[in-house]
This record gives sequence, structure tokens and C-alpha cells, in this order.
Amino acid sequence: MNASTGHDGLDVFLRKLLSHSPLPTDDQAAIRALPHSVRHLDANNYILREGDQSGVCPILCSGFAYRQKSTREGGRQIVALKIPGDALDFQSMYVRTIDHNLQALTAVDLVIVALGDFEKLVGDRPAIARAVIVDILIEASIGREWLLNLGRRNALSRLAHLLCELHYRLLDTRSGGLDARDVPMTQEQLADLLGLTPVHINRTVKELERRGAVVRQGRGIRLGDIPQLRLLADFSDTYLHRDAGVP
Repeated sequence: MNASTGHDGLDVFLRKLLSHSPLPTDDQAAIRALPHSVRHLDANNYILREGDQSGVCPILCSGFAYRQKSTREGGRQIVALKIPGDALDFQSMYVRTIDHNLQALTAVDLVIVALGDFEKLVGDRPAIARAVIVDILIEASIGREWLLNLGRRNALSRLAHLLCELHYRLLDTRSGGLDARDVPMTQEQLADLLGLTPVHINRTVKELERRGAVVRQGRGIRLGDIPQLRLLADFSDTYLHRDAGVP
């Protein structure tokens, strides 16, 4: 992987921060100047493992990743989806032991920044420190919405809500949202995320397709009618805090 990929990854990360937090130009330049290395991983590879103590913060440059927890019996729950621009381990600046597994959902390119360099950046630059805190708080807000999704929405609303969320999160950092792209999850992975069986996911996808909200393509799906998805999900993007950077 060439050096430009790393700089591109820092630019994607900067766009993510700017989507919710204003930053002076010198702070933006400091982020672009962070020392870093680059790494490519294939789908399903581990990025970080539960119980590790990490000295780095990977930034997702391309592809998708997920946080997951597993029971002793092997049951898995996907607890977060990560998109390009996301810093994958801000928490290790504050709590050293990783409490979940982080895996590549698709093939991914990562920019690897030492936690010490991030800590110095945050310590020296209050606007960047605020942006990091806002980013952590928004992830916590998304986690609360996922709890509501799992606990109180029916299968159709759960899946529609997830698809709406991915669309709008991508819209803030990349052109086009999710509507022009394949949904980056298999039905088995969607089942692990939404607390349903693959059979139930298949029936739900068929119902969304019948209503024109998605289009099936082999084992995958694409978004179709986004207003219909929003209606089925009763979707509000308030929890994404997309206006966090507005005074």
C-alpha cells in the first residue's frame, strides 16, 4: 500500500470529525500530519481482540468493520458497525483493556496511529479534544438507539432502521450515502446484529423488497425507496447528532 493511502485515510478521518465538530485550519493540518502506518486486512480478520491492551488507534480508511461480543457457548452479537473515517479505538486512550472483539466485515484499509501521538494531539489542542469527545458521545448515542431497536422494534422496523442509519452515516463522510451501494452484510451477519434468525432476516428482506424499499441482488441487497424505509422504521436521525457542529 502506498503512502498516499495513509494520507487519504487521514483525510477521511478528518471529514468524519468535521461532520460534527468545527476545527481550525491549523488543527486540521495537525491531524493530517499525524505519524502513521498503513495496513490492509481481508474480511473476517481480527483488528483488535478482547482482553488486549492496545498501543494504537486504527482508523478505518476503506471498507467496513464491526464490534462484536460472544458468549462462552459461541453465540455472537454484533454491537456496532464502523464505516470509513471512524477511529476504531479512541477508548484505549482512557481505558486500556479492550472489552470486545473488532473484526473486518469486508476487506479493509487501515491507518494506524500510535495512541501516544493521539494523546499528545488531544492534550495540546482543545478543539480536537472536543471533537474526539463528541465522536465518542455520538457512538454511545448510536448504541442506545441499537438497544431500542433490538428491544422494542419489530423485525421489519429493525432492518429498515439499520439501513436508514447506514445511509445517513455514510452521507456525512462520503458522497451518495448507501443508496447507490451494496449493503455490506450477509443475511447471517444481519441476523447476528439484529437478534433474529437468518430465516427471519430472509423473510424480512422479502417484505422490504415487496414494498419497494430494497432491491435484492443475489445474496445481497441495495437500498431502493429511502422515504419508504424511513416510514417503515419511523426513522429520526436525531440520535446521530448530524448538527453537532452547528453553533
